[in-house]
Amino acid sequence: MTPADVGLPSGRRRRTPGLRREEVATLAGVGITWYTWLEQGREIGVSEDFLLRLAKVLKLDDAECCHLFLLAHRRPPPAEPYHWPVVSPLVQQLMDELEARPAYVLNLRWDIIAWNPAADRLFGFSRKEPADRNMLRMVFADPHLRCRLPTWGSDAPRLVASLRRDLALVPDDSAMLQLIDDLKKLSPDFRHWWNGAQDHSPSRGLSSLASENDVLKFQHEVMTIDEYRHLRIVVYFPEGSREILERDPKSHPVRRAV
Repeated sequence: MTPADVGLPSGRRRRTPGLRREEVATLAGVGITWYTWLEQGREIGVSEDFLLRLAKVLKLDDAECCHLFLLAHRRPPPAEPYHWPVVSPLVQQLMDELEARPAYVLNLRWDIIAWNPAADRLFGFSRKEPADRNMLRMVFADPHLRCRLPTWGSDAPRLVASLRRDLALVPDDSAMLQLIDDLKKLSPDFRHWWNGAQDHSPSRGLSSLASENDVLKFQHEVMTIDEYRHLRIVVYFPEGSREILERDPKSHPVRRAV
């Protein structure tokens, strides 16, 4: 990196085109002596917040940031529950080729990152604003979807149980805590299950949805596609009638969040 990359003057006399140690220390908000000790690997109690600031200053990518944390803390960086990455073209292709199986990608905060046409026909993701593409918000605060969930009383508390597990990964994350606080205000049922006994088995999908002519029953499978960002693909396997899930060649729904 050069000084110009971070908005600093280049100056005339520089032994290296890269950043000086004192420049990195200043940008990261620490003293030059402390930063020198960090480079030397001394036991100085490096905080998570500082490592994230340093990674931002040096514009480290995911692999480089992970390497930095492994060096300093012997563990990966913290999870990013409110992250809106774009899934790889191969993941999108995989979902698109599942013509009769609804599939979508969730981040740790249960935001819908990407989906296939079958999932769009089932849930209408492309018709929602990005902020509303959150599976938990849809289940607990969307009255239209609520009317289409014949097994809502058993499905919903199981989703709450899964959310508890996700929160355990990032117990102090502000985005996760804000989502939970919002859901408590939006839904008395969510508030009841969240504050009640933890006696429901976890689940990340819905077991049935009503269509215009039928009740579609599902099993589902969840697979991790990005361990660092905690991205998961949820695939629904329909039982019985698949009328609503069949490919419509005249429709071309948008499949990615923007």
